[in-house]
Amino acid sequence: MTRARYQQVSLDDTPYYHCISRCVRRAYLCGDDPVSGQNFDHRKQWLVTRIKQLSSQFSIDICAYAVMSNHYHLVLFVNKKKAESWSDEEVIQHWTELFPRNASLIKTLRMNMKSRAAQKQLASTVSLWRERLMDISWFMRCLNESIARRANKEDECSGRFWEGRFKSQALLDEKAVVTCMAYVDLNPVRAGISESLEASDFTSVQERLINHAKKVKNRSYRQHRLLTRKNTKHLVGRQTVRKQAKLRPMAELATMSDDALPVSQQSYFDLLENTCKALHSNEQDKRRNLEALEMKQKILQDLGISADSWMKSITAFQKHYSIAAGSEDSLLHFHESRIKSGVDFKHPHKWIRGIASSKLLYGT
Repeated sequence: MTRARYQQVSLDDTPYYHCISRCVRRAYLCGDDPVSGQNFDHRKQWLVTRIKQLSSQFSIDICAYAVMSNHYHLVLFVNKKKAESWSDEEVIQHWTELFPRNASLIKTLRMNMKSRAAQKQLASTVSLWRERLMDISWFMRCLNESIARRANKEDECSGRFWEGRFKSQALLDEKAVVTCMAYVDLNPVRAGISESLEASDFTSVQERLINHAKKVKNRSYRQHRLLTRKNTKHLVGRQTVRKQAKLRPMAELATMSDDALPVSQQSYFDLLENTCKALHSNEQDKRRNLEALEMKQKILQDLGISADSWMKSITAFQKHYSIAAGSEDSLLHFHESRIKSGVDFKHPHKWIRGIASSKLLYGT
């Protein structure tokens, strides 16, 4: 049974969410269609560009993304403080840039500001728009609808492009955030599409590597090759006319208590690089690579995640959890918090999906 979105999202518990959308009938509408032989890779660039454009208008930051042939993943950070700090004029500007037709409503209300009803309606409208500008559902709606319309126009057809509602998972603690980001960034490697991070096109880790390579004076061969890849032109070249937001820096990833996550950009690169080697290794080398991963990666030690648990997490993170991911304590707290906030569960004390996985993956 599908759940109402308000039962899955709670900004009081976490600002981090993992979102997934899949093409209708899981067709290859963003890659090589094995039936027709057509290539739709250019639509992946549409998605990346649109994601960054929307992030610049919404108070929602992009932590990680991966655009595959028939689905895409996002790790979003809802920046509630930024939305609340916007003035009414800034809220109006952001919203009307997304929905230009709504500008006429504001114009009409301002022409009648002597009326208390108009003043009240203007304040109510701005408050509503402020809430929507930090709403994941509105963000995903603007993203999916625009891509669907554009793709249908190109195909000269009508109907669904996405199979249904997007799926969201609340990331409740630093273990879940780092693990999910790695799970998303390693999608092409795990699927066998690419063998390295540099070749993982249309992923956030590739974009982070490109941004890092741009700042290096004496570039390595791998960095030079990365900057000249065909599928990275939208990241290497000049930005389009419309404003695009940058990825949320690794240094700004923080927990609900505003403590910085124990991960730097370089340590994150190293962790994913060594994880790639473990994913590609044969059975004989796998144990050796796992031992090396556990000894070398300080991130895993700081987070309290074993190498075995890490590999299980980044290979099937989505399957281990339902609407929330994290340690056992985090899942229990999230469930209790939603009950206190008024979410009416049919069986509030029923088994919480993900508890067994949290014990398996994080030993809690």
